[in-house]
Order: sequence, then structure tokens, then C-alpha cells
Amino acid sequence: MRHDWILKAVPGIGVARSYRRSWLKADLIAGAALSAALVPAGMAYAEASGLPAVTGLYASVVPMIVYAIFGPSRVVIVGPDSALAPMIAAAILPLAGRDPEQAVPMAGVLAILIGIFLVAGRLLKLGFVTGLLSRPIRVGYLNGIALAVTVSQLPRLLGISVPGDSLMERLTALADAVVNGGINPVALAVGAGSLAVIVAGRLLPWKVPSVLFAVAGSIAVVAALDLAGQLPVVGSLPQGLPAPALGGVGVDDVLALAGPAAGIALIAFADTSTLSKSLAARRGDRVNGNDEMGALGIANVATGLLGGFPVSGSSSRTPIALDAGARTQLSGVVAAMLVVLFMVAIPGLTAFLPTATLAAVVIVAAASLVDVKTLVRLIRTSRTEALLLIVAFLGVAFIGVLEGIVVAIGLSLMAFVRRAWDPYRTELASVEGVPGYHDLDRHPGGRRVEGLVIARFDAPLFFANGEVFADHIRSLVDAAPWPVKWVIVAAEPITDLDTTALDEVVQLDDELARDGTSLVFAELKGPIKDRLVRFGASARFTPDHFFPTIDSAVRAYKEAA
Repeated sequence: MRHDWILKAVPGIGVARSYRRSWLKADLIAGAALSAALVPAGMAYAEASGLPAVTGLYASVVPMIVYAIFGPSRVVIVGPDSALAPMIAAAILPLAGRDPEQAVPMAGVLAILIGIFLVAGRLLKLGFVTGLLSRPIRVGYLNGIALAVTVSQLPRLLGISVPGDSLMERLTALADAVVNGGINPVALAVGAGSLAVIVAGRLLPWKVPSVLFAVAGSIAVVAALDLAGQLPVVGSLPQGLPAPALGGVGVDDVLALAGPAAGIALIAFADTSTLSKSLAARRGDRVNGNDEMGALGIANVATGLLGGFPVSGSSSRTPIALDAGARTQLSGVVAAMLVVLFMVAIPGLTAFLPTATLAAVVIVAAASLVDVKTLVRLIRTSRTEALLLIVAFLGVAFIGVLEGIVVAIGLSLMAFVRRAWDPYRTELASVEGVPGYHDLDRHPGGRRVEGLVIARFDAPLFFANGEVFADHIRSLVDAAPWPVKWVIVAAEPITDLDTTALDEVVQLDDELARDGTSLVFAELKGPIKDRLVRFGASARFTPDHFFPTIDSAVRAYKEAA
């Protein structure tokens, strides 16, 4: 009992203590299968982030081992991700002057800052903040990232280098290079062939490690035909294990990276949390979002300290482990150890690996992010949410990844405020044969009680809609076919109240009182009554102003009349 907090903080201890020998074979096989995908994917996402390929391996090894210790999910694989690559590049390359060697410490500091934000969020129990990213925004930004990533990788696929930071600048430069015959035909042939192998493997009815075949095949072709001098290649990796690489970063760089780190932390956690919770639900388990936030934060700090870059839960490599039969995070540890073995034993193998093949890996991964069905469904069902999706897509693709997400979140919050500012509101009346009181707009034949108005306002009362609430009551009183003696507010939907809205309610109460009308509340929640007392309004709104149900309020009115 005394050590329960340790087991909660370090879930890996509990997994190790309850580990079954019957799981070992499955975890070893899954780890081996996973390692085959980690090497090419890690290097590909590193280059897509503007970093040396080897950092992708560091970012694959360290976080998986750390997450196996601190992660609450037994099956999530943490590592580099295609969705984060353009955000990392946008954050670090302007500061690094597009120098890959200087970009490495920048990426490390970025990962550490992201980790600090996530750990702080865990301590403050901010796991709920992913609600800022509604599904339309998430789909929009993923579609935008898919486009941005694809455009960024097309020059590598064609074996050329093009200038430009924005999407339009890259597209223009790319089109100019194509028109002027700047394409490297060897790189294009290898890249297109790799792309075809990967896509074909995914279309086959049985599972095929097509990425591994594409990488191995391209290495074999380049080595056999001695093509290394005719197209860009990754080159031999430095032999050795992950090590600190944070030199040359100043305070100004840290401050410049803080803003992007906060945005990437939100996206990384949203992706990881969604993946973790969906997998846990499939297994009949539950995962605490705050625990997930803390584990991801520790993983990012660790990878930043040891030469890696920001990571999140991988929606592409986690299924590989699951399909191979992974039972616990030991599969990730096994995969990490095999990647370490690759780095130590055969780092020279990548001397013949074309960057065009890695571009093909990234492009296929980016294509998997595209979701058109959700846009079509939202156009039919919710134009506001469809607009949010489109704005997020256009912002991420054409303004910038981080800027586009900030704009989309801002619009989402504005849409929320807009709905709360102008909520559904109506008058209630009794309907023959149906218990209770019902919306007159939906039941025009409902019966009113003479001298009485029953109003409903479906939103919390706050600074933006207090006047709207008061005007709603005024309009119902003015439209009543007789002098109104009581107004009953059906207050169950009112879940909050601030001082600005209270001032509007007080002013409304004064106006109604001058005309001989009483303002009372039915079904008002206890916490809102407590707030009235705290705001000093208890002398005005005495206990006889509140009723437990609408029916009891109506009976009280009839008795008073």
C-alpha cells in the first residue's frame, strides 16, 4: 500500500512483476518485426524534419525504452512521426540556418521543452486540453500536413534540391526544375520504384513488409550497379550509441523554441492520447490521459538529451507490433535493442541507401493521413465544422503548420463562444397527454398559463450572453397575450454564472419588478445558488425565488394568484 504511488508513477514495474512467460515469444517476434520498420521510418522522418538520418534512429531507441518504463499503455509505440516532421522543421530550421549539424541541438532542445511542457501539464492535470483540438481541426491539420509533407519530399524523390520555405514557393521552384529538365533520372527511377513497391505491398491481401523490401531492394540496386555517385544517398551512419548533442544553443534560441514547443506538445499529446485510449478500449482497459501526458513528456526529455528529436505515439508502427502479436512494451524494448545492434554492427549499410527511397517512405506515410470522408460528411451535416476543417487544412498547408493550427484552434474557440453567446432559447408550455413542460416552437398547440411565462435558455450565463438572456425574457414578456405576473426560468441548462451576467439578471429583475412581475427560477443547480450568495445577491434572490421543479413553481404561481 505504501508503494502504490511508485507503481502508478512507473507502470513498467507492475508490468514486469505480472509478466507471464507465455507472452515472451510473442513479444520477441513482434519486436523483431517492429525493428524492420523502425530503421527506414526513423531515418525518413529525421530527414523530413531537416535532420541527419541517424537522429531518427536515436529518436526511435530512447523513447521506446523510456516509455516502456513510464508509459501507461502496454501497446503504444512511441517514436518519430510523419505528422510532427513538418512542425519540427518549421521550428528549428530557421534558427539553424538550414545546417543539419546545427539543427540537431536545436531539435534536442525543442524535444526537452516539449517534454517539460508535458510533464508540467501532467502535474497540473491538464490532460483535458486536447479538447481544444476538435475532430474537424485534427482532420484538417492532418490533411494539411499530408500535403505539406508530400511537397517537401517530392524534390528528394526527384533527386533535386529546391529553394523556398512556403508551400507555394516550393511548388513553384519544383515546377521550374521539372520544366527545365533538372530532374535526376536515376533518383526518380529508384524513388518511383520504391514508391511502387511500398504501395503494392499495402494493396496485397496479405501482410507484406513492403517498406523493408523497398529499402533493401534500393540498397541492393545502388550497390550492384554502382549508382552511389549518380544520386543522393544517406551515407554511412556514425557508429555508436545515442549521446548528448546540445552544444551551441543559446538562451535566445530556447526562447524562440518555447512557442513552437507548446504547440507541438499539444499535437503530440493529442495524437498519442487518441491512439492510447482507442487501443485500451479495444482491450477492455482504461488509460488516464494525465499519466499518458507525463510519460510522453519524460520520453521527449530523454530523446532530447540523447541526440534525438520530438516524438509521439506512432499510428503507423503501433499496428505493426499489434499485428505481430505484441503483448507488452517489451516488444518495443526488443525492437530498440535490435536497432542499437544495427547502429553498432552495420552502420555502413546505409552508404547505398538512396534518399529518394526515404522520400517514398515518408510520402506513403503522409498519404495515410488524408481523410476526405470526414470532410464530405461534415459538409452534409455541419457547415460550421466543415469550415473549421477547411481553414485548418489551408492554414497548415499555406500559412505554416504551427500558425495554421493556432488559427484553427482560435476559430474553434470562437465557434464555441458563438454557440454559447447565441444558444437555443424558447418558451415552455404544457402539452396534452405529455408530462412536463415543452418547447412551444416544437409544440405550437401547447397551453400557456395565464399571467405566466416559462422561459428556457440552453447555456451557462457569462459575460457574452447575459444581455442575450435578458433580452430573451423581455421579448417573451412583451409578446405574451396578457399581463405577465411571474416569469419562471427553467434553469437546469444554466451551468455557470459570472458577475457580468449577474448584473444583467439584476437589471432585468428590477425592470420586471417595476411592472409588477416576479422573476423566479426552477431547477437551478446548487453550485449556481452558492455563487449567487458569494456574489452578494442572496438578499435579492431569497429562497422563495427558487423551486425544485417547473411543476412546483407553476403550482406556487397558481396558489399565489
